[in-house]
Amino acid sequence: MAVQDLKQRTFLFAVAVSKLTATLPYNTINREHFRQIIRSSASVGANYRAARRAKSDADFINKLKIVEEETDETVYFLELLAALNSEERDAIVPLINEGTEILKIIVASITTVRNKISQPKK
Repeated sequence: MAVQDLKQRTFLFAVAVSKLTATLPYNTINREHFRQIIRSSASVGANYRAARRAKSDADFINKLKIVEEETDETVYFLELLAALNSEERDAIVPLINEGTEILKIIVASITTVRNKISQPKK
């Protein structure tokens, strides 16, 4: 996947998560989860952009680890919202799937760079 594609994909993920929160019932439980999920989903893209400007492979990995954590957190809150708003599950599941796909890409990227670092220099 091209860097620009993932940059756009993480941006669109944050937009979609934010829009989802606008469609769910605004109640005591959801309200607290909305605040957290909006922050974590936006952090995915923001930290991915920061990773692209890393100063070294080690810095890149460290920043991608933050993306990994924020993506996983967002997926968790999506799963929580799906459990608490079962009538809206059809709208939430595609975002869970997208977050999971982004997470897999980030983990694979971390693995690739780690393998590159650990290979002996020729």
